[in-house]
Amino acid sequence: MHLLSVSITNFRNITEAHLEFDPDGTTVLTGNNGMGKTSVIEAIGYLATLQSFRGAPKDALVRNGSPSAIVRAVVNTEGRHITIEAEIGAQGRSRTLVNRQPVKRRSELHGVLRASVFTPEYVGVIREGPSWRRSFLDNTLEVLDTRNEAVIVEVDRVLRQRAALLRNGGRRPSPEVLTTLDVWDDRLARSGSALVEAREALVAELQPLIQKHHDALAGASVPVTVTYGRSWEDDLASALVSARDHDLQRGITSVGPHRDELTITLDGLPSRTHASQGEQRSLALALQLAAHDLATARLGSAPLLLLDDVFSELDPERTRALLAGMPPGQTLLTTALPPPPEVEAARIYRISLDGWTMENPGGDGHGVAV
Repeated sequence: MHLLSVSITNFRNITEAHLEFDPDGTTVLTGNNGMGKTSVIEAIGYLATLQSFRGAPKDALVRNGSPSAIVRAVVNTEGRHITIEAEIGAQGRSRTLVNRQPVKRRSELHGVLRASVFTPEYVGVIREGPSWRRSFLDNTLEVLDTRNEAVIVEVDRVLRQRAALLRNGGRRPSPEVLTTLDVWDDRLARSGSALVEAREALVAELQPLIQKHHDALAGASVPVTVTYGRSWEDDLASALVSARDHDLQRGITSVGPHRDELTITLDGLPSRTHASQGEQRSLALALQLAAHDLATARLGSAPLLLLDDVFSELDPERTRALLAGMPPGQTLLTTALPPPPEVEAARIYRISLDGWTMENPGGDGHGVAV
């Protein structure tokens, strides 16, 4: 899978842009901050996942004053050119088409465009709360196997339905509420257990890859451990029964995959509280590169690697280590500063008030107003 081009209209601060990419090498997007480099990466990421990697709602992706944003990409998949087009409405529904056929689920895009994304904010997977780490695992599971999306969506839906029932059931629930709760508990036990087993298997596969990438970035072998912790003991069905009175009293679901934690330690100490900022960033990047490696091995081809402003957060040694260990495949990276000399860029685009201009010698691109 190779991304050949992207056209963007009224997305974030971009009025109009068209960029063409090297199918096998690295394309660098450079220019001052606030000009639209990250917006290009975000638009491409949206086509792969139907969501913003910044966690922004869809209406925030549409340029102020515009009814909708349009993002269109041409992808070469197994020798076929495939067009993905997304129309994102500022109000109302959005739609996505693959070769003019409507897309109903994210999983339908995974065979067309897959992407691994790293931004400075991704240090939250180390620094922030458990939901960041659970999201990292679930996003990785979706890339690895489209069937995982159905399990993740089912767990989320059951948890929302169960929470609504608990809130409305009160402390003295009726027989009807208890019967309905039995149904949701059974569904949560089945889907939740399947999701957690998939997460645990994923963590086991990621562990050696995380260690490998962290060693390379740190320039030394420092033990890294990733451990998945369930929020219950024994089986989930029994745990839900045991927690029912507590859940009814508080109106919440206190056990399940939404309460689990992924613990990451560096040299035996919790990375969230004991690692330095540089160590946390190296760990976060190691996690994403490990997921990228696993997806490449599992799927037979490398996902598109999107690196947003990664050099501004790494010291020179870690920057050189990252570039020396860059995985094979197509990469798009952004930088406000000139790219390090170690970057082997196939194409370099610079953004200014006059638009995008291809800078590398011999390039045949042209500036487009943004």
